[in-house]
Amino acid sequence: MRTPLTHLGRLLLASIACMLGAAALTYVVDPLQLFRPSRLAAFYSDDTRVQNAGLIRSQSFDTAFMGTSLAIHFRQSDIDRALGVRSLKLAMTGSNSRQQAFVLEQAIDRGARRVIWEMDDFIFVDAAGIETDPYLSVDLYRRTAKGVASYLFSAAMAKESLFALMRSIPPLREPLIHAAPYLPVKFALADVDDIYALPRDFDVARDYNANKTLASFAYITSPVRSRFLGEGYGYEAMVGHFERDAVGLVARHPDVTFEIYFPPYSILQFVAMRDASPGTLKIVTDLTAHIAKALTQLPNVRLHDFRAIKQVTHDLGNYGDVIHHSPIIDAKVLKWLASGEYVVDPKAPLASLNELKAQVGAYRVPPSNLP
Repeated sequence: MRTPLTHLGRLLLASIACMLGAAALTYVVDPLQLFRPSRLAAFYSDDTRVQNAGLIRSQSFDTAFMGTSLAIHFRQSDIDRALGVRSLKLAMTGSNSRQQAFVLEQAIDRGARRVIWEMDDFIFVDAAGIETDPYLSVDLYRRTAKGVASYLFSAAMAKESLFALMRSIPPLREPLIHAAPYLPVKFALADVDDIYALPRDFDVARDYNANKTLASFAYITSPVRSRFLGEGYGYEAMVGHFERDAVGLVARHPDVTFEIYFPPYSILQFVAMRDASPGTLKIVTDLTAHIAKALTQLPNVRLHDFRAIKQVTHDLGNYGDVIHHSPIIDAKVLKWLASGEYVVDPKAPLASLNELKAQVGAYRVPPSNLP
C-alpha cells in the first residue's frame, strides 16, 4: 500500500520533470533568441525592455537607435535607408536615462560603432537604480545565472516556445500567424522591422491632428492636472543623471560616434509649462542649456536641436498630443539627421534654445474646434 509520502514524492518528481522539460523546450526554441539566432522562423515581441536583450544578441548591426515613445515608431529599414547604416532600434516607451544608457552599453559591447539617441528632458527624472529596476532585467541582458534561469524557467516563455514550435508545422503556420494578434502570446511579429511600428496603412490624419493636440493641451493645463507637468523634475538631480548616464557613456566610448537630438515637441508642450507650470519650464530650459553646452564639447558627439523648427512645431496637425509627432515627422527627423541641417554649433550652443524661448514667449494658443 502506497503511503501519502510516496504520492508526494512522485508528485514532486513529476513537477521537477515538467519544469525541466519546459526549460529544455525554451532553451531549444529560444523565442527571445538570447542564445542563438532562431532555428525556426523568428518572431518578435513589442515588449521592448525584454525583446531588446535578444535583439542585441541575435541581430547584425553597426548603429543603435535609442529613445522613448518619441522614437518608438521608426522602422529600422527607414533608418538604414536614410542614414546609410545597419541599425538596431532599441527605443523603449517611458524609458529613463539609466535604462537607456545600460541598454546602449550592451549594444556597444556587441559592436555598435554609432549611436542615434533621441534625448528629451523627461528621461533624466529620478528613477530606480539600474540594478534594482523592476522594469528592466539587467541579469537577462548580462546572461547571468539568475537571468538565464529566470528565462528558462519562465512559464510565459515556455508557452511562447510551445506556440513557436506549433507555428513551425507547415499546415499550422499560416493560420497561427494570422491568429497570433488575438491570442495570449507576445512573440507575434514576423518581421523585426514591425516591432512597435505603426501599420503601413495607418490613418495618420485620424490620430494626428490639431483637434487632438489642442485637446491634450487643455487636459494637461487643467488646474486639477497641471501639477503633473513638473512631477519628478528637479534641476540638480537631473543634471546629475545626465552627467552619469549620457556624458559617462559617451566618455567611456570615445571610438563610438553619438548623434543625439532633441525631438520636435509641439510648441504647446512648452506653452503648457509657460502657462501652468513656469517653474518646470525654467528647469527644462536650464537643463537643456547645460546639456547643449556639455555635449557640444565632446569630440565624438553631434547634437541636433529640432525644437525650434517653426514650420513643424507650430503646425498642430503634426501631433497626436502636445509631444508625439506623426510618422511624417519621423521621416523629416531622419532627413535632418542625414543632412546635419540643425546641428548645434559648439561656438553658439544656446542659439536654438534662445530661438525656442522667443517662440514660446510670443505664442498664443489658437481656439479649439472641439464642441
